[in-house]
Amino acid sequence: MGLSQLWLWLKRLVIFLQVALEVAVGKVLMTLFPGRVKQSILAMGQKTGMARNPRFAPDNWVPTFFSIQYFWFVLKVRWQRLEDRAEFGGLAPNCTVVCLSGQKCNIWDFIQGSRPLVLNFGSCTPSFLLKFDQFKRLVDDFASTADFLIIYIEEAHATDGWAFKNNVDIRQHRSLQERMQAARLLLARSPQCPVVVDTMQNQSSQLYAALPERLYVIQEGRICYKGKAGPWNYNPEEVRAVLEKLCTPPRHVPQL
Repeated sequence: MGLSQLWLWLKRLVIFLQVALEVAVGKVLMTLFPGRVKQSILAMGQKTGMARNPRFAPDNWVPTFFSIQYFWFVLKVRWQRLEDRAEFGGLAPNCTVVCLSGQKCNIWDFIQGSRPLVLNFGSCTPSFLLKFDQFKRLVDDFASTADFLIIYIEEAHATDGWAFKNNVDIRQHRSLQERMQAARLLLARSPQCPVVVDTMQNQSSQLYAALPERLYVIQEGRICYKGKAGPWNYNPEEVRAVLEKLCTPPRHVPQL
């Protein structure tokens, strides 16, 4: 084992202990002060709209916090961030993705000249679906000046993982075909842009640290916007502000 590999494993061990401590403390607090902890979780849910989602009552998702499934999911997300290679201002990782026809391609294949390319990573999570209409409005408003790509990644709330009651019934993908089948659920929502899936090695999800959902804007191969990780900080309106700057032609000032 090389020194860099050993250092990575040490980082993973530290993260494991941190998450284990956080979950243990959260579990104790939920047992001792259930009302106060519930209010705190609901306050965080206000940021994503989850607390206002008519499809989900608080009892559908709040009690799942600090469960063993919650622990493994949070641990996976924290470990994945160690693989993050998508730096603001740097070259965007040109990961392999798969079209719903089964054809393999790369993220850069969707870049057209100097037009911005918006990458929308996610799956059928409540927060991703809740803000899907906001994303569709972005596509409609900037279709003439920017391009958009949805990259369907592994499920954040699979029925055999950290599941919410009353959520879409999708288990963890065991094959590329299952992932493509799940991605087709988004097509029924008419996204008006291409939908591709991540490989079963989760390459793009790892290199973009995209789990559970995340937004990026790429221009000429470089990352000019790196959204914060969802669900709490997944915000399509931030992308709108970026596109308004990138897609607005410079004003011509007549010479005197």
